[in-house]
Amino acid sequence: MDTMLCDELLQEIFKRLPSTPSAALSVSLVSKRWLNLYRSSKTSLSLRFLPHNSMLVSLSSLLSYYPSLSSLSLVLSDSITNANSSTATAFTDHLLFIVSSSCSNLHHLRFLVGPVSVSSLFSLSRSCSQLTCITVSLSKPLYLSWVVSFPCLKDLCLYICPNGVNKFGSLLNEELDAEFGLETLFLSGIQAGDEGLGWLWRNCKRLKKLQLKNCASVGDGESFSSFILCVKGLQEVDLRKCRSIVDGVLLKLAENCGSLNSLLVYDGGSKEGLLEFINTCRCNLQKLDLRLPLDLNNIHLLAVAMNLRHLSTLKLQSCCLVTGEGLNTLGTALYNSLEELALINCDVVEREIGLLATLGQNLRMLRKLDLSYNELLVDKELTSMLISCNNLTDLKLRGCRKITGLTLFSMSKNIKCLQSVDIMNCPGIEAKAVEFLVLNCSQMRQMVVEENKVSNIARTWALHKVIEVTSG
Repeated sequence: MDTMLCDELLQEIFKRLPSTPSAALSVSLVSKRWLNLYRSSKTSLSLRFLPHNSMLVSLSSLLSYYPSLSSLSLVLSDSITNANSSTATAFTDHLLFIVSSSCSNLHHLRFLVGPVSVSSLFSLSRSCSQLTCITVSLSKPLYLSWVVSFPCLKDLCLYICPNGVNKFGSLLNEELDAEFGLETLFLSGIQAGDEGLGWLWRNCKRLKKLQLKNCASVGDGESFSSFILCVKGLQEVDLRKCRSIVDGVLLKLAENCGSLNSLLVYDGGSKEGLLEFINTCRCNLQKLDLRLPLDLNNIHLLAVAMNLRHLSTLKLQSCCLVTGEGLNTLGTALYNSLEELALINCDVVEREIGLLATLGQNLRMLRKLDLSYNELLVDKELTSMLISCNNLTDLKLRGCRKITGLTLFSMSKNIKCLQSVDIMNCPGIEAKAVEFLVLNCSQMRQMVVEENKVSNIARTWALHKVIEVTSG
């Protein structure tokens, strides 16, 4: 049995197996040959471990079994900001050296073991010149000219640690400008006065997506003036927990960026800054995602209705100052463009009777709807909306604790195109209702629900109809 299939055929089969521990265990139980072929066929590997010197030997030995890796993720179990001493940097540099020596074909590297030195990154560039995506943590002061050493780099993710032992800090990126091809940039932990970022902003002229998280600044004064140069071609911007700089970034986007089509702002900003952006931006914004509990109200929704008429996706989370009047105005204005709506943990959904019914009547183009974590939402209100939204393909009701099987019966009757549904943490929905939904939704392809609510009959029919049932 073990020798009936040639190595090449087995490797092709193994490439199509899911990347789960159970799949690896099943293969390893057949024979050592199968296990070796399975490992050699793997192109992606993710590891999480504790810092220990024995890890250096173990990692080197482990990676030797995976010669075809193009994607590798190494993550320390503890917070990356805990490892910022010279000893820790030496440990992480040694690990990075092992990676560069063992995985020369890497295209994607996520290395969150601790802050790495500039010299180790230059060494990595010589061994892994094909890297297109890098995620690492760095110490201050920042020296970023090593980015040029990766000619294929398109996606860069940097976690900035508060203190460090960067030996190259005194150089402060004084090299000549060298424009590179970065398209996506993620930065976390920038503080006011951080030097070295101006060089990065000046040379990111091809940037399409910018993500900032836990940032109190975009660098020192020189860095902020250079920041304007990178915003002109941006298409997506994500700002998470960056309250002190959100208004400034939005202002520069409104003044200088005409290509922006997606904006996310979580936990930061001001009412005035957001309103100014909505009223003055000259871009064709299509996706807007806001989690602003105390900074978003009806005035903003009215401005969206007047100025962002081509919006196709609107996501609101925990926006407690929004009322039905504002949402209904939006529904009327965006009736022929909005395809995705999320009202997550928005108490207006539970508070105002008839709101969902009105939204459903106005938003006939909706394809995706997310009403997760509206714990007091009841069947009557939800089904009154579903009757009108018969083009839905994706519905999320996670954490809606008052919803019962009546909603699932309404889904099967009114939404013939439904392909994906999330009903996790809905204690009012029982196994019989889940079974009914599986049997009666002909287009269903994915269902997220607790395993104990999936009966044997439901599981059998899910397999027969190729429905992926998960509890993730």
